[in-house]
Amino acid sequence: MALHRKKKKDIIKKINNIAKKSLSVIIADPSNVQVNKINKLRKKSILLHVKIYVIKNTLLQKSLIKTNFSKLIDTLNGPTLIAFSLKNPGSASRLFINFSKKNPQFKIKNAICENKILNIKEINDLALLPTHTEAIIKFILLLQEISLGKFLRLLNQITRK
Repeated sequence: MALHRKKKKDIIKKINNIAKKSLSVIIADPSNVQVNKINKLRKKSILLHVKIYVIKNTLLQKSLIKTNFSKLIDTLNGPTLIAFSLKNPGSASRLFINFSKKNPQFKIKNAICENKILNIKEINDLALLPTHTEAIIKFILLLQEISLGKFLRLLNQITRK
């Protein structure tokens, strides 16, 4: 079913607004993946503050103009599933990589973070980045370990004397 001009403009505006708020973007080819699996991926994305869309490349190209992700415009071809990370730059990458492990026919094409097109290794590195909460927890554990280590060395010195 063809979209009317107004509907296309609304889609472009919506995607453009989301792209301006996003920290990173990843695109993949959803061909040969069952629709119910894509729907499960969408449900997981909501929990991770990731917006996922299947959109025509021409509409997506127009949506990405004047955003940090305009470099993707030249690379768009074939079926496209795009994910925008809104809170954590690695959440969309983590979601797509975990999904592609279970569904080998799901092919990750490109990603952009901090205005740079990433290769597959860099996408994996981005996916491994801890979330804000995970980073705080690691930092607190590190501080506890340092404090406890100093305290144990102090007790050791006291017992020696």
